[in-house]
Formats: sequence, C-alpha cells, structure tokens
Amino acid sequence: MTQQDKIYHYTEIGLDNVYLIGIAPEIDDAGEEIITIPFINKLFKAVAEAIVGYKKGISGAELRYLRTEMGLTQAELAALLHKDKQTIGRWERGETEIDGTAEAVIRRLAIEKLSLNVNLGMEELAKRSVATADRQKICLIYANDNRDRPYQLQEAA
Repeated sequence: MTQQDKIYHYTEIGLDNVYLIGIAPEIDDAGEEIITIPFINKLFKAVAEAIVGYKKGISGAELRYLRTEMGLTQAELAALLHKDKQTIGRWERGETEIDGTAEAVIRRLAIEKLSLNVNLGMEELAKRSVATADRQKICLIYANDNRDRPYQLQEAA
C-alpha cells in the first residue's frame, strides 16, 4: 500500500466531507487503532481554504466550521451580516438556505480573518455563493516533506 492509498475519513471537526490522503491508522501498544494528525492547525487552515474556494454554495456545517475557526459567535457573525442570531443558527442547521450575499461576505471575512491563501475577489466569491444540493468532497493530500503547506487540496477529476 502506497502513501497515496491511505485515506482517512476525518469527521472529528464536525464535517462529514473531509478525507485525508496519506494518513492511515496506526496500532498502539494496546492493539488499538489510532490516528495521528500532524500539523493540525495547518490542516484546519487547509479545510477552511477548501470551503472558501469551493465553486458552489457552502453547507450549514461548513458555515459553522468557518465561523468557529474565525472565533465568532453566532451573535457576532449575525451583527457583521446585519442578520439576527436565529438566522445564523437556521443556516448552520440547514433549516434554510444561506443568503448568497451573506455567504460571499462570510467567505471574504474568512479569507481575511484566517489569512487564507485564496486569491478570489468579491465578484468571483459572489458567483460561487449560490445554494446547491451538491456537497463538496474535500480531499487533502498530506505531504510530510512540505512543512509550510503539508496539506494540499486534491482537485476534483
């Protein structure tokens, strides 16, 4: 099995669409399967970059992920978007679609607050902020030889 063949479905961050390529379970001294995630903060940033750069609308869970990574409460994000806190909660729970204009602002805010390496202007962010039933699959390749950017997004085929 090559390094590329190892795929781990990484759900520990509250998202069900993140897959790590090159990370595989190991067996500890007690015979239990464990996962070691190197450069965890860089992984969190790579996930945020994938969400922000996605070409279709983001999900409620992805919104919650970005909001928490930015260190904002629902009330704080609501104030920035001129919405009420309940609206943010409904978006995050998937009860209502995320407003496209607000989503574009959220993506831009994440780029700035998290210093993401995403070079998209507001016009392109707005085009991508359209509700969709399609969910993105985030596949990140772990490259242990690149300490600056150990996780690279695998482009969809």
